[in-house]
Amino acid sequence: MTSLEKAAECLRTLAHPHRLRIIQILLAHEESVGELARACKLPSPMVSEHLRLLKDRGFLENRREGRRIFYRIAEPALASIMHCVESRFGSATGNPACGGEDCGN
Repeated sequence: MTSLEKAAECLRTLAHPHRLRIIQILLAHEESVGELARACKLPSPMVSEHLRLLKDRGFLENRREGRRIFYRIAEPALASIMHCVESRFGSATGNPACGGEDCGN
């Protein structure tokens, strides 16, 4: 597989709004599955699946503390990718680049 094919596969993994939101949160601080589920307003099993995909691609790493699993960013370049996304489309808390409207294009 060429490096561009590998890059495209990784970008496809990132190209999901819930995964982008999870990355935004984890760039700020380590978080548990339950807290991510609450923050994203998603069921824990769905968040766990997104986390598994991101971890399998090497974007995240985790640690266990008792029964809780905490996730953190393993790939420092995610900060640059998210900066690019937020500069163009805004963040989850606001969308200045789009004037508060859905860009869609």
